[in-house]
Amino acid sequence: QVRLVESGGGSVQPGGSLRLSCVASGHALDSYTIGWFRQAPGKEREGVSCISIRDGVTKYADSVKGRFAISTDNNKSTVYLQMNTLKPEDTAVYYCALNPYLDSADDVDEPDELFIVDEYDYWGQGTQVTVSS
Repeated sequence: QVRLVESGGGSVQPGGSLRLSCVASGHALDSYTIGWFRQAPGKEREGVSCISIRDGVTKYADSVKGRFAISTDNNKSTVYLQMNTLKPEDTAVYYCALNPYLDSADDVDEPDELFIVDEYDYWGQGTQVTVSS
C-alpha cells in the first residue's frame, strides 16, 4: 500500500550536483520521518540525511553536512535531497525510506539513532548515483 519512488540519480563529475526526489504515497500519516540512505558496493547501508515531516527538523551525516540539503515541497508529498560538491566517495545506490515511529528527529539522544534501518518500515527501489571523472 505504501510506496516510495526515488528519482534523479545519474552520473556526474566530482564537484557537480544532483537532486534526488522521493515521492511517498499510500500512507495516512501526519507525523513521520523520511530518511535518505546509501549503499556503496561492498559496504553497509548508511544513513545520509532525514527530515521529520511534522516539525521540519533535518539531520545530516557528518560526511555530507554542508554539501547536502534535504527538503520537502509545500504539500510534503515529495522529499528532495540536493547534493552539491559531490565526491567519488558519494557513489552509491541511494534509497529513501519512511520511519513511522519517529515523529521528530529531535526525539533521539544520539545521532546514530536517526538511521536505524529496522525502524524504517518502507523503502524505495533505489537510484544510482555515480561520481567519477
